[in-house]
Amino acid sequence: MEMNKRTLVGIVLLFVGSVLLFPAAGVGTTGIAWVLAPATVLMAAGTYLVGTDVSGKPA
Repeated sequence: MEMNKRTLVGIVLLFVGSVLLFPAAGVGTTGIAWVLAPATVLMAAGTYLVGTDVSGKPA
């Protein structure tokens, strides 16, 4: 399975964004709103990089 650098970077960004969003899933969590914006940006960038991989093969 061959993945180019763009796809790998996208996958890493998706993973890091997911890890940052995980604590916000708690029911009584407060005071972590500062994490939501960067996590959302990382998730969006990772989705863009993986979704626009134009190597001709599904990512």
